[in-house]
Amino acid sequence: MEEKLVLTEEWDKTFPKSDKVNHRKVTFHNRYGITLAADLYEPKDAEGKLAAIAVCGPFGAVKEQASGLYAQTMAERGFLTIAFDPSFTGESGGQPRYMASPDINTEDFQAAVDFLSVQDNVDPEKIGIIGICGWGGMALNTAALDTRVKAAVASTMYDMTRVNAKGYFDYEDSEGARYAKRQALNAQRIEDYKNGSYALGGGVVDPLPEDAPFFVKDYYDYYKTERGYHPRSLNSNGGWNVTGCMSFLNQPILKYSNEIRSAVLIIHGEKAHSCYFSRDAFADMVKDNPYADNKELMIIPDAVHTDLYDRTDIIPFGKMEEFFRNAMGQNK
Repeated sequence: MEEKLVLTEEWDKTFPKSDKVNHRKVTFHNRYGITLAADLYEPKDAEGKLAAIAVCGPFGAVKEQASGLYAQTMAERGFLTIAFDPSFTGESGGQPRYMASPDINTEDFQAAVDFLSVQDNVDPEKIGIIGICGWGGMALNTAALDTRVKAAVASTMYDMTRVNAKGYFDYEDSEGARYAKRQALNAQRIEDYKNGSYALGGGVVDPLPEDAPFFVKDYYDYYKTERGYHPRSLNSNGGWNVTGCMSFLNQPILKYSNEIRSAVLIIHGEKAHSCYFSRDAFADMVKDNPYADNKELMIIPDAVHTDLYDRTDIIPFGKMEEFFRNAMGQNK
């Protein structure tokens, strides 16, 4: 039985509502029994069965932020879309709160495909996914696992397993550094067990230190200002549990990315601190892959990481529309 969720019916997004699409809240469940909350967007006056896209991310964000903007914009371009909150976050179910899992969060994408596949106005042979930031990596993992996904876009991608295991820019890529992380996380587990609750790790730092690295300033500019703040967003507030991402340390999600047969478009900003994730993921994905011809890496000149969250003048929505239509055999 699906968990009963309490969903906000007011428009509480960080972006304006479009008059070109119909919007409503929906729920669906994953195979672990967790009920997920989503915003569904569909083009007004649409007829027949539509191609559909599920959108999620960034890591620590909610559907009222970047993923909702992507979903609404792609609906304006003729697709039926959903932007969903992952398990344990936002309006979605799952206890305890503020946990992440490379397995369960990949399953969240697959559950979204389940939901879209049975909608009366969706063509189940034309379903794609978009993952933003940390969910870009989950999208590639889903594409490697789910043969129903005809096309996947990873935008401003993070490989959350790599950054957890090796640190930013791989500066902590050693057995000793990983051992120290494991010691700290396991000590925190004991404290959490004693306390009967999970300590939060903290979201984006606030106030912003003067000597903060650029990428921290980049995140602050989105999550902690009127531009992108949302009261349910982990990054805008208390963040993940300290132990919330522990399993990412030794479960690489992109192991079989070079076996993806479906179309993949990876998009990243040239000046994003995270661009190396996309460059390396693309190289690994096409290496020895007989289906490399339908894979593409698109680098956006001068763009930084969060530009691809909400800068509609920079996010290549036209390119994404063309990509999905070509991959799904639905050219205008």
